[in-house]
Amino acid sequence: MSEPQRATFPGLIDLASSTLGGRALATSDDFFAGMDNLLKPEPAIFLPDEYTERGKWMDGWESRRKRTEGYDWCVIALGAPGRIRGLDIDTAHFLGNHPPYASLEAAHVGEGQSWEDADWTEVLVQSPLRPGSQNLFAVHTDQVVTHVRLNIFPDGGVARLRVFGDVEPSWVREVDETAAAHVRGDEVDLVSVRNGGLALACSDSFFGPMNNLIAPNRAANMGGGWESRRRRGPGHDWILLRLGAPGEIGLVEIDTNHFKGNFPDRCMLEGVNLPGARITDLIEAQWTEVLGPTKLAAHERKFVRELGARGPFTHLRFSIYPDGGVSRLRCWGKRT
Repeated sequence: MSEPQRATFPGLIDLASSTLGGRALATSDDFFAGMDNLLKPEPAIFLPDEYTERGKWMDGWESRRKRTEGYDWCVIALGAPGRIRGLDIDTAHFLGNHPPYASLEAAHVGEGQSWEDADWTEVLVQSPLRPGSQNLFAVHTDQVVTHVRLNIFPDGGVARLRVFGDVEPSWVREVDETAAAHVRGDEVDLVSVRNGGLALACSDSFFGPMNNLIAPNRAANMGGGWESRRRRGPGHDWILLRLGAPGEIGLVEIDTNHFKGNFPDRCMLEGVNLPGARITDLIEAQWTEVLGPTKLAAHERKFVRELGARGPFTHLRFSIYPDGGVSRLRCWGKRT
């Protein structure tokens, strides 16, 4: 679901989100609530009458009360390597049991290496946390990192950790069995978040954040896609996307997975070659038609190779008529 009331860092990706592939690897203690909860994409919830055999059920990571020296920590593998620009250490619903202080370390762990042997750099010094609140911090570092370690002093609970930053493109080829029948061996998804793609702006994202459209893997449910509210006036919805690198498109994949009574009637895709363009430049740009008006169906995965233009493009405009939800957009092609 969208989070209209929550503060965030616009134009950046949550590198730690489980939607992107972030994983909690190890912790000093998660007696009351598991470390995996830290990376859930949705806001934390509170169930006042829910208990477990260990105590109060909490939607977050919570360690037991520390009776010895030291502090608690959790190591997280980011879903994509990148440069950290901001943090949200969210203590939602943790009121009498939040940590008073936290710090964050980051490291680049290479292939075949262990986080235990990594060179950790402190990117957030020990800083005070407010209870039951978002705790936002700006980070200034040019280091490309793959892992972070959240330290809490001395113990307590954190609902969510958001690690906002710029993805360092890895140009991975994530092709499942269905896509493999259509995608050629030298094609990569030019617009994937993991490859540096980014949703810049959209007309509406009331039910599903716009970067869901270019997230990796297939969505687990309808909430994992991009969905606008029901349009009650004229016009249509659209989204502006920046490719991870300029490229030529060979195949377009449109997936309405889970959208059955709320998929768009039609869609259209356009491209433009404007390196370094601002959002206002793109709104006024002269766009080239890549895929003309195309009929969509419920819960369907559509692959189209017959395109009007292939590029090279730096940005795309994806339009849906008149509104609705699309789970994923893939633009398979070659970097130029």
